[in-house]
Amino acid sequence: MILNVKDLSHGFGDRAIFSHVSFRLLKGEHIGLVGANGEGKSTFMNIVTGHLMPDEGTVEWAKNVRVGYLDQHTALEKGMTIRDVLKSAYGYLFDMEEKMNTICDKMGEADEDTMASMLEELGTIQDLLTQHDFYMIDAKVDEIARAFGIDAIGLDRDVTDLSGGQRTKILLAKLLLEKPDILLLDEPTNYLDEQHIAWLTRYLNDYESAFILISHDIPFLNSVVNLIYHMENQELNRYVGDYDHFQEVYAVKKAQLEAAYNKQQQEISELKDFVARNKARVATRNMAMSRQKKLDKMDVIELAREKPKPEFNFKQARASGKLIFETSDLVIGYDEPLSRPINVRMERGEKIALIGANGIGKTTLLKSILGLIPAYSGKVTLGDYLYKGYFEQEVKGDNRTTCIEEIWNDFQSWTQYEVRSALAKCGLTTKHIESQVRVLSGGEQAKVRLCKIINTETNVLLLDEPTNHLDADAKDELKRALKEYKGTILLICHEPEFYQDIVTSVWDCSEWATKL
Repeated sequence: MILNVKDLSHGFGDRAIFSHVSFRLLKGEHIGLVGANGEGKSTFMNIVTGHLMPDEGTVEWAKNVRVGYLDQHTALEKGMTIRDVLKSAYGYLFDMEEKMNTICDKMGEADEDTMASMLEELGTIQDLLTQHDFYMIDAKVDEIARAFGIDAIGLDRDVTDLSGGQRTKILLAKLLLEKPDILLLDEPTNYLDEQHIAWLTRYLNDYESAFILISHDIPFLNSVVNLIYHMENQELNRYVGDYDHFQEVYAVKKAQLEAAYNKQQQEISELKDFVARNKARVATRNMAMSRQKKLDKMDVIELAREKPKPEFNFKQARASGKLIFETSDLVIGYDEPLSRPINVRMERGEKIALIGANGIGKTTLLKSILGLIPAYSGKVTLGDYLYKGYFEQEVKGDNRTTCIEEIWNDFQSWTQYEVRSALAKCGLTTKHIESQVRVLSGGEQAKVRLCKIINTETNVLLLDEPTNHLDADAKDELKRALKEYKGTILLICHEPEFYQDIVTSVWDCSEWATKL
């Protein structure tokens, strides 16, 4: 057994997340950890990795297990290059090399016995270094950099200049170089493009050790896991098989529970009715008492409260002009050009997906069209009567406002009731609505940002990876809403099964990118 979690309970304020959860991880298990946004998947990972102390319960790892954890929020230090980060995967080997050098320095003044034990230790270290490919580190780093397309960014780039997708790729590459005994991956595909998701799928399928994977990307989950742990209503339940199989079993289980619940409710009301009619009459009092006893002893089945399913209905503004935007020899970039001159045009009613590898400037293109950043050269002409809704990929910074304040800042004429019901419609519960934005999960934060766009009248939506972090229900609902939207849509997305039915055409940004 690699990991044993016993009787775990944890909460934030008065919001309980787990109640007496137990979990075991065995050798070779490939686990998908699934559940709606805010059910505590990332919290669970933080507890088992020791980043967070649980309120109750124990977490026991087997001895000498090396754990590799890909976290949604890891910070990279300024001044480190990409190569430094990748090479830090081998930190423990560099420590061994240092130890070896220290021994060599001391050999000059050693007596015969010490010399023998020193030589023995040197031999052991030498073997370990060879075994762990120490003398091929540079080749290994170059190989993985190629697999993830990191070599195109340049291995000497400072890590703090990178996009979300590039950061994820580098952390993932570092993790895979570490070859840990167990991998913990929190939404690794969020910022990866299709070809790298395919590479990661192959890697995980060949991975002999165990891993736990949090993901809302169902095709990806189905292709790599053999066990599902489902997190819901403070419980964790285990299902053998892939995600599709879990859904079938879960649906049957839910239907059985509902049938048993309805049957029991029927019985309860008949018993109560009998007791009420007969407890006053002397002749039937004993029968009434025995039925009351049966009622008192009964294990009442409780159905979990249905989670609020999100409803996304975009408010339409008046129609825009025919032209949405046009670029003439637009070159995007900050200090250096990220693209060749781009000449494209978008018209009213078009729905276009922007695809292509990370870091080639899809977000930069959106921001340049919106005028949030200046063009490197060339220009963008915007059409008339545009009411724009922009969904940003990630919002940086430590946001201490509550969800209510966050919406109120944008919709100041609303009553508190209107603010609350708008957030509830996006699938947030009362507890979330009163929390600060920064303590919410990635998916819940995305729902707060969507809440603003949905309730603003728009005729053009510019959406940067809106499906990242969203759970299956929210993703399905967003897809439905975008299909029904009468305006124009420009969408960055790496999930074909999400955008295929929405868009009228796909632009592959790698055609004009300079960095590939």
